[in-house]
Amino acid sequence: MSWAAVLLAAAVLAWPRTAKSRLGTGLRSARPASRPRARQDLLAVAATLDVLGACLHSGMATSTAAAAVSVSAPVHLATPLRRAADLLALGADPAQAWAQAGAPADRHIAAFLRMARRSAASGAALARGVEELAGDLRAEAADGARARAERASVLIAGPLGLCFLPAFVCLGVVPVVAGLAGDVLQSGVM
Repeated sequence: MSWAAVLLAAAVLAWPRTAKSRLGTGLRSARPASRPRARQDLLAVAATLDVLGACLHSGMATSTAAAAVSVSAPVHLATPLRRAADLLALGADPAQAWAQAGAPADRHIAAFLRMARRSAASGAALARGVEELAGDLRAEAADGARARAERASVLIAGPLGLCFLPAFVCLGVVPVVAGLAGDVLQSGVM
């Protein structure tokens, strides 16, 4: 009985350190790859653009709308929105305000910035284009989700086939072949 108490005491003393080390390293390293994050970013960018379009439809100034939306926007969209809002509030040229300092990391944000520059140059309403771009982003996210679901169904079919094929052969084909072989051997054909 004393060995059990010693082992229990050792487990109790060792457990918090093990759990702490697992919490500190294991959960952070088990974070999903960049793909799920990219899907979330598409929908987050679409939602941000929807809010920006609603602000512009309501009559807000572009600089005010961009500043209001940048607070809740994803980081890679919030930076150009905040920069443009600040420059527009200071009276900078809209084409210069919507110009990206470096190449944007996301092609959707680059499309939005091009649209904002064209809108500033031509005087076209930015709200309509922003809403259409948000719809395109949502459609792209839905297409990606559909493609991943179809790919998953194909990947699932392989292991299921490997599991059910032996059962089908053992329970379906072997009894039929054995029955036919017995009939053929009893009839004297062979």
